Amino acid sequence: MRAVVQRVSSASVTVDGETVGAIDEPGLLVLVGVTHDDTRQQAAKLAAKLWGLRVLSGEKSCSDVGAPLLVISQFTLYGDARRGRRPTWHAAAPGPVAEPLVEAVCAELRALGAHVETGVFGADMKVSLTNDGPITLILEV
Repeated sequence: MRAVVQRVSSASVTVDGETVGAIDEPGLLVLVGVTHDDTRQQAAKLAAKLWGLRVLSGEKSCSDVGAPLLVISQFTLYGDARRGRRPTWHAAAPGPVAEPLVEAVCAELRALGAHVETGVFGADMKVSLTNDGPITLILEV
């Protein structure tokens, strides 16, 4: 399981022009990619890592200050462009495998006490954000 994490002062995601998820205060925008052999245990580990990651102002974590997270599925994190000019997506898990694991990350975060907003799995989403820093990290679990 892979995630790109950005520290933001605000972020939103729209589908067909309608906002489906948004955070209007400092927090994290998290793009989550799932590969074929990922597990619910990895989803729980990623959630715990995200909740405790000390990247907010003053080296605080979301758990320290109750900061929200906007979590969006992103199969392209497993794109492979090493050969040619067109990426392949073979390493990305198919929807029936990936969707429950992305949902598990969100459920685990909520169980830890996080306020979690989400996109819509598989939808053509438009993501808008205001970076805070900017700070962008890649996490692998």
